[in-house]
Amino acid sequence: MNNKEPTLMHVNQFTVAGLSVRTINLDEFNEKTARLPGLWDQFVSTGVAEKITNRTPDSPIFGVYSDYESDADGHYTVTAGVKIEKNAEMLAFSTVTIPSGDYLVFEGKGMMPQVIIELWQKIWAYFTPEGKYQRTYNTDFEVHDNTANFYIYIGVAS
Repeated sequence: MNNKEPTLMHVNQFTVAGLSVRTINLDEFNEKTARLPGLWDQFVSTGVAEKITNRTPDSPIFGVYSDYESDADGHYTVTAGVKIEKNAEMLAFSTVTIPSGDYLVFEGKGMMPQVIIELWQKIWAYFTPEGKYQRTYNTDFEVHDNTANFYIYIGVAS
């Protein structure tokens, strides 16, 4: 795990296509009700990334968190997918647009899923009411780049 401070970065809008589920952290903390492991298993085992014909060349795998009901305690949607070309028709897959804006980038290195779990714990602890940055709870995303490096981008108010 990396204890490096997150980096502020501006991201330009892009779209991800893949598979989606709606969940809540309370369910994800329970092995019997967690939906995210099944989402990722289905994404990998059925080769979704390879089936998306208008995938941007060399796109990493994304885990996009969107449609937040409220905050870390509310429901949200997760889309496992890849970046697609603009104006693409994706009738068979869910799509989500990551809006342009400022994101804090948290970086971790290690084995899945432990590194992602540890990064999210760091993120939840990082954001406090009196902190320098406030989460927007609009869209956040993970980047899995086929290495042991993982990045989570958290949307923050400018």
